[in-house]
Amino acid sequence: VQLQASGGGLVQAGGSLRLSCAASGFSLDNYGIGWFRQAPGKEREGVAYITNGIGTTSYADSVKGRFTISTDKTKNTVYLQMINVKPEDTAVYSCAATAVFLADPLSGWAYYKYRGQGTLVTVSS
Repeated sequence: VQLQASGGGLVQAGGSLRLSCAASGFSLDNYGIGWFRQAPGKEREGVAYITNGIGTTSYADSVKGRFTISTDKTKNTVYLQMINVKPEDTAVYSCAATAVFLADPLSGWAYYKYRGQGTLVTVSS
């Protein structure tokens, strides 16, 4: 069972980037997926979440309108499309999967069943 985040890199402010979270060993059909990020010296922050089933989404205020989370079930992959990125978006981005309802999925990293390694996003000004 594995979650692998990829797609990070160096991007200029105002640019865009798409991160991928590929699941192996289990189906995302039964899991909600969260994207989290952690900047140097800061606590981990939940940025986006998508439920299984109908795919209801939620976002942190800091990324609302700029980030979009989506699922491709045929590829068992969740994406995080980032546009109009800002230097403060610089962080290691990780994804996590939960099979249970979380009242506040953007603050529940520790409650996720599967948690993947991250991918570094660096936004230059």
